[in-house]
Amino acid sequence: MAMRNFYNEIRGLKVKELPAHVKPMFTIDYIKKSINKGLDNYHAKYIQTNSIDPLLHVCYGGMIFSYLVALPEERRHLEHQQHAKEHGGSGH
Repeated sequence: MAMRNFYNEIRGLKVKELPAHVKPMFTIDYIKKSINKGLDNYHAKYIQTNSIDPLLHVCYGGMIFSYLVALPEERRHLEHQQHAKEHGGSGH
């Protein structure tokens, strides 16, 4: 939704006008305001309505985070297993 809004904002601009339009969006103050607005929207949508969704968001976020943390080690293990298979090892 945010990308669609951004696209609709810049759709009518000329290429020369684009940097002047986008540059204020990369200030610390604008980023802070955007984060606060997002948190306020999240609070109004999920917390105020006593929804179970925030708990699910934390669970899914934790699973994704743990997967991403374990991914490099898992890739090394699979590469070692493939290397052992190519060179006649037991794979372990």
